[in-house]
Formats: sequence, C-alpha cells, structure tokens
Amino acid sequence: MRTVSVGAEIELSAVEARGVALAAQGMGRRRPGGRIDARRLRRAIDDVGLLQLDSVNVLCRSHYLSLFSRLGPYPRATLDRLASHADTGAGPATRAGRDRVLFEYWGHEASLLPVELQPLLRWRMARAEKLTEKPARLLAAEKPELLESVLRTVRERGPIRAAELATPVRKPGNRWYNWSEAKIALDYLFFAGRVCAAHRVRFERRYDLPERVLPKAVLDAPTPSEDEAQRQLLLIAAARLGVATEPDLGDYFRLPRKESQARLAELVEGGALTPTRVEGWSAPAYVTTGRLPTPARKARALLTPFDPLVWSRPRTERIFGFRHRIELYTPVAKRLHGYYVLPFLLGDSLVARIDVKSDRGAGVLRVLGAFAEPGADPGAVALELADELRLLAGWLELEHVSVARKGNLARNLAKAVAAVRGCR
Repeated sequence: MRTVSVGAEIELSAVEARGVALAAQGMGRRRPGGRIDARRLRRAIDDVGLLQLDSVNVLCRSHYLSLFSRLGPYPRATLDRLASHADTGAGPATRAGRDRVLFEYWGHEASLLPVELQPLLRWRMARAEKLTEKPARLLAAEKPELLESVLRTVRERGPIRAAELATPVRKPGNRWYNWSEAKIALDYLFFAGRVCAAHRVRFERRYDLPERVLPKAVLDAPTPSEDEAQRQLLLIAAARLGVATEPDLGDYFRLPRKESQARLAELVEGGALTPTRVEGWSAPAYVTTGRLPTPARKARALLTPFDPLVWSRPRTERIFGFRHRIELYTPVAKRLHGYYVLPFLLGDSLVARIDVKSDRGAGVLRVLGAFAEPGADPGAVALELADELRLLAGWLELEHVSVARKGNLARNLAKAVAAVRGCR
C-alpha cells in the first residue's frame, strides 16, 4: 500500500488508477478455496461497502452475483442469514436482529448495507417528506392518520407483506397507479425509517418495526449531524473507489450534489482526502490520505451491471475505456448486445461482455451473445471466460453452458466451453 502524505497532491497514470480502483473493490485478491463462511462474506461486503438490489432475475439476483464476482461459488443462504432475522421459532420481539449484519435501505438505490451505517443515513430518513416521490409525499401530508394506521398494523402483525395491507386497484400507468394507499404509506414509512425490511421471501419485503429488526446497539447509537454523516459516507466511498472524482464519490451513496461538493471541500481542507491528478481524466480526483491500495493486475470476474465497479457509466468509460449501457428497457430491435449483459474483467481490463440467462427448467446457463472488446485476444479471453462460466453454472446448480452464435466472440467461446466440458 502506497503512503499518501497529508497536503501533498499526487499523480497517477491511467494504468495505476485502474489498478487502484480494482484493488479497492477487492478485485485481484485470490479467491478462497473450500467452503466460504460468513467471515469471508463479510470481508467481501466490506470491500464494496453495500450491495445494490435489483428485481431482475433472468440470471441471478444482482446482490448475490456481486459477491460471486469476488469470492467465486459461495452459499447464498449465508448471505440471506446476514441480511435477515428470519424465523428461528422465537417471536419477533425476541429475535431483534441480535446477529444481524446487513439491513435494507436506500444507499445507492435500494441496497443491503452494514447495520453500522444506519445512523449515517438517518438524515435521509428525516428528509422523507422532501425526498420521497410525489404520491408518497402528498399522502403523508394529507392523510397522516393513514400512516399511523399502517404503522399500527405493522406493530401488531409484523413481519408483514405489503400485499397483506390491502389489494391494489390495477390501473394503467406507472407503478404508483397500481398501488393502494396503504402500500404507498408503507413505502413512505420505510423511507422515513419508521419501518424496516425484516427480510425478503422470493424478493418480497416483510416489514417490521426497527426495534424488532436492528440490533439495539445500532438503534442506541447517537445520530450524527447531517454534515458529519455525509462526510463519513464520502470517506467510505473514497476507500471503496480507491481514486475518484467528486461525482463518483457523491454518487456512491446518492448524496445531493451541492452537499457532496461542500462536504468534499471540508474533507480536503481537513486533510482526510488528497487531491490527485490522473492521466487522461479531465476532472480532479481524490484518494484517501494515507491509504492507496497496491494496484491489482490479475483479476477475473463476470460483473453484474449493478456492481459498484461498473454501475457508473461515465466512470467505467473513464477508467476502462469501456462503453457500457444497460439495455433492459431498450426495445429488442435497438439492443446492441442484449437484455442482461455482464462485462468480463480479465487482468486489469474489461475485455468482453456476454448476454446471459439462467434456463432453470432445462438446467442450462445460456449465453445468448458473446462480444470481445477491440484489441482483446479472442482465444485467450474465451478460455478464461469458459472457465468462469463453468464456475457460475455450477454455483447456480445448472448442468450445462450453451453458447449461441451471436457476437464476435461466440465461436471461440463455444469451442472453449466444449473443451472445458470435455476436461471434466
């Protein structure tokens, strides 16, 4: 780890910056052998700081895949336990999240976050009446008695599904028109921190009271000022990004831009962050003072589009020269690469991308398209990617990998997959 002196601006080459960014995210570290326990999962979670949630399940839920990218095959049930006080046979009041490690809230979008971060997000909870979407704000302002009624129901019956409160009236339009007032109220209470997600079943939240979900030590922790909480969140982001611009840092926990800029200036003035010039970057960058990870050079991973390493499109292009667009909502005829496309990291570069889905009924991991980046060696990339797909298929309990003909890497990958299968 390279030492960064207080007050001394440093310079990084583009290659150094890329390696630092990878190392900060836990990439390049040797994957553990044998069974992966909760301790190793917690270390990987600490590398990323949070796990973004997403409803797309064409392959595997995104938060599971982010840890697979760093650890390889691990028991998903272990992550579920870290994020749940799921049924132990005791009543909800006695479970009280004693050993809970993660909780769900708005970090970078909906996220699983370490429970220790809950006090740092109370400022966001306090701003619910300003930050929630308009239907929720209006409901909270016009029908406070409904909020209290829903909260009382959660207190009496939690953990509870939103669907148990009322049946939504289906109407065309955005999601709010499909929701009952009770469900909108519950969503507002969740954002305001007055209810928590106890756990999820088939990705559906079960809501309960914070005192029955979060550890007592977390609930009793003092609430920092808004300014201090935002400074701490920026420092967490800086450690997980390695080297980053102000927009990169603020985006990690979705801080308001003006506040992110102000808190960053305070951290630089206080010596906690060091200004940095990176070759080829037009904007100034920053690193954690006294801490610069040794650049990673030998990584291999398939990355969900919602992985912190690639979730910011401008940053991904700036660091890797890799233009990445999530095409989930793009009409089929206009998609360049596919519906659910995973970038492939090899060495210190993003060298390919694949459109992939899990065909659980047939027991097949289907690669619907495979595309090598300009300058990548298709043969070498295909061999490494085929082995990673073998691991992924096994982890997902799928028997085979199938490669369609679409993309400039498809032929090489199909041959490599056949060769890997033949070596079993």
